[in-house]
This record gives sequence, structure tokens and C-alpha cells, in this order.
Amino acid sequence: MTQVTANPKPSSNIPAVKATQVHKAFGSLHVLKGVDLTVMPGTVTVILGPSGSGKSTFLRLINQLETLTGGSIEVDGELIGYKHVNVRGEDKLQTLNEREIAKQREKLGMVFQRFNLFPHKTALENVMEAPVHVAHMSHSQARELAVQELERVGLGERLDYYPMQLSGGQQQRVAIARALAMRPEIMLFDEPTSALDPELVGEVLNVMRSLADAGMTMIVVTHEIGFAKEVADQIVFMDGGVVVEQGGPEIVDHPSSPRFQDFLNHVL
Repeated sequence: MTQVTANPKPSSNIPAVKATQVHKAFGSLHVLKGVDLTVMPGTVTVILGPSGSGKSTFLRLINQLETLTGGSIEVDGELIGYKHVNVRGEDKLQTLNEREIAKQREKLGMVFQRFNLFPHKTALENVMEAPVHVAHMSHSQARELAVQELERVGLGERLDYYPMQLSGGQQQRVAIARALAMRPEIMLFDEPTSALDPELVGEVLNVMRSLADAGMTMIVVTHEIGFAKEVADQIVFMDGGVVVEQGGPEIVDHPSSPRFQDFLNHVL
């Protein structure tokens, strides 16, 4: 497979993502209960945890697919979802409009559990879609970019294939190429291999390893413990809507909390 290259932002002391006391409730269901997390540029953070622990909700809040109930999230030092405005001499927070939210999302690429490809469009057309219609790139420029990204994820010979003609692993690689085509600074992966047959998981993880090696800032929700130990700069274990334990890859072999140990006993 061709080496995947990223477009990482130069190293900075400003966190790529900083979450401060993040809360999220859906009615009476309190999913996140005060999450604090800092992700530095060029690093890989892997979030582990059982189903229902709030991992995916946290990613969706970063990408503003859900709205915060409390706390704050900053991306590259910029508060997301809100802006400071002066009202009669007082500093107030004002909710961003859809155009402002879309502008903030340009820094982020997101890959979901399901591939969410347009079934009536080829791999090439799926990757071209956002550069043409969101970034307003010319058709020829978007095509050149899409070909480049598909080649980088090892699908240069599948440009004209429709999703139904591709394996699950190939479809997920198209989804990664689609996200990369928008030149994000940060990639969010929400259990990208959970819908794949076991023999197809490796090809997706290889692309993600290449992205990590290229310096892409990544936040990955996954159950792939081996991948986490190999690639992550920090591992975060969540349960019950809170961060129970976090540290370097070594915490997988030496967990300090009984809850994390119990989780590892069930997944390893």
C-alpha cells in the first residue's frame, strides 16, 4: 500500500483539542459528566471504554454534531460552538450560526462506524463530492485530489467502483480518503473497524498507522487494543461518562484502576 501522507499543522504549544468539564445530557440521561482532555498537535489519542461510556458522544461534540450541555471544547485554541460578544460592556457567549459552525468544522475530518458513502456514486465521485460542493473546488482539481487520496489509501485501481462492489474495508478506506480530501488538521475516528469482518480490519488500521506516522493529529475511539498500544501517544479509558484513567500506552499493561483492569480482562 502506498504510504499515506497527511497535512499536519506545525508543532504548537496550543492544544489541538482541549475539553474542559464537558457535560452532555439527552433529557434525563446524563451521558458525559465532566470530561477533561487535552490533545496536542501531531499526537494520537485513543479512547477506550465499554459501550455507553460516552466515547462516541464526545467525538460528536468535538465535531459539533451534538450540542454541549455544559463545559467547553476548544479546537486549536478557538472555542467551538460559541463566540464571545460584548453586550453593554459585558462579555457574553453567543451561539454560532450554521455557517460559522461549518467554518470551524473545516479543521476536522471524521470517519464513522458506518461508511456513509453515496451508493449511487463511485469511489472517485464520493471523494470528490465535498471538495466540489463544500470547498467549491473546480471539477478537474477535485478529481486530481480524489485520485491522489484514493491512491494513498491503496484504492487507485478502484476509482470507478461503486460501494456495493467494494468490501467493507475498501469502503472504509474510501471514507478515510473522503475525509482527507478536505485537508483537515485533526482526524476523528469513531470505531472505524467495528462494522468490519475481522480479516478486513488490518487494511484500515494500516492506513491509520500511516496517518499517525505522517504526523496527523488523531482521536480514535476503538476496541483495537494492539493498535492503541502501538500507535497511541496517550490512552484514555472512559466509563460512565467520565475519564477513569489516562496515560501512555503502558497503562494497558499496568492499569491502576480496577475498572480498567476488568475492561481489559474482557477484551484481551
